[in-house]
Amino acid sequence: MMMMMMMMHHHHCGHDDGGGGDGKQTHNWGTEAKEGDVYHPGNQEKDGFGHIAFACDDVYASSERLSSQGVDFKKKPDEGRMKGLAFAYDPDNYWVEIVRREPMNSTSFNLAQTMLRVKDPQKSLKFYIDHMGMTLVREKHFEEAKFSLYFLATIPAGSTEPDPTQPVLELTHNHGTEDDESFNHFTGNEDGRKGFGHVGFLVDDVYAKCKELQDAGFQMKKGPDDGTMKGLAFALDPDGYWIEIIKRGGYDAEATPYTLG
Repeated sequence: MMMMMMMMHHHHCGHDDGGGGDGKQTHNWGTEAKEGDVYHPGNQEKDGFGHIAFACDDVYASSERLSSQGVDFKKKPDEGRMKGLAFAYDPDNYWVEIVRREPMNSTSFNLAQTMLRVKDPQKSLKFYIDHMGMTLVREKHFEEAKFSLYFLATIPAGSTEPDPTQPVLELTHNHGTEDDESFNHFTGNEDGRKGFGHVGFLVDDVYAKCKELQDAGFQMKKGPDDGTMKGLAFALDPDGYWIEIIKRGGYDAEATPYTLG
C-alpha cells in the first residue's frame, strides 16, 4: 500500500516543476473569477490541515528565486527561531514549507510531506501503520512548547529506508487534546472551511481494504459501490479526515481509478 497524493481545492491552477508524489489540485469552474480567498487554507483555530512541504537543495536560493518571482512568504529562512526553513504562500494562501534535502540531480523541488494535526497520536498511528501500511520513521517531542511530530512513510519493497523522492505524512499533536472529549479538528471539508480535501492511498483491492477497515470499526464516507464512481472509496481516519482508497493501476488502459455505473 502506498500513500500517493493529497488533494487541495484551488481557484488558481498553474504549472509546477515539482517531482515525487502527487499533489492533486481540484478546480471548481468559475471560482477563478472571484476575488479574495475562495477556499479556506487552514491554520486558524481548530483547523486540522497545516501545510504541504517541498524539498530542495538550497532553501535560501530557492526562497530568493520564489521571492524574485513575486511569491509572498509567511516566513523567510532566517526569520524566527527555526533557521534554514521557510514558508511561502501559494496563490490560494496555502502554506508551503520549503525544506532542505540531500543534493539530487533531479527536479528543483519535490513534494516532501503533508502535515495534519491529530487529536490522539496513538489512535492515528495505529490507523496509518496497522491499516494503511505506513512506517513511523521519525518522531520529535517538544515538551516546552507542548507538541509532538510524527513522520510516517511508505517503505519500498525490499528496502529498510524511505524513498527520499517520495512524500511523508507528518502528524502534529498538540499535547492535551487527547484528553478533551469536546475537542475536534476541522478536516477541511466542512461548509465555510473547505480547502484541504483528502489524502489518498493506492491498494491492490479496494473492496478488500474497505472491508478490513469496516471490520476494524472505521467508518466510510463513500463505499466502493456508492454513487456513480464504482471501485473508488473514501474512509474516515480517527480524526475524520477523508482517506481516498484507489485501485493501483486503475480499471482500464488509462488507469482510470473508477468505473461508471
